[in-house]
Amino acid sequence: MSVKDVVAKRFKELCEERNIKLNELANISGVTPSTAYSMVDESRRDVSIVTIKKFCDGLEITLGQFFSTPEFDNLDQEIK
Repeated sequence: MSVKDVVAKRFKELCEERNIKLNELANISGVTPSTAYSMVDESRRDVSIVTIKKFCDGLEITLGQFFSTPEFDNLDQEIK
């Protein structure tokens, strides 16, 4: 699984935990809904750390809390 895939999965999980839709996450984070949907679009490969930070701010969590999961800890090395 790619870093971007794990980021998208994590935000989906956080939205489910809080019972909010991706559109709502965009609104509370001050980004456009299209930005939120492009983050989870499998054909899009990049998501910026600034966007991740905005979503975390909307969810009232830190970047450390966001990235503190076994999925991020177990990602394969990007340098091949």
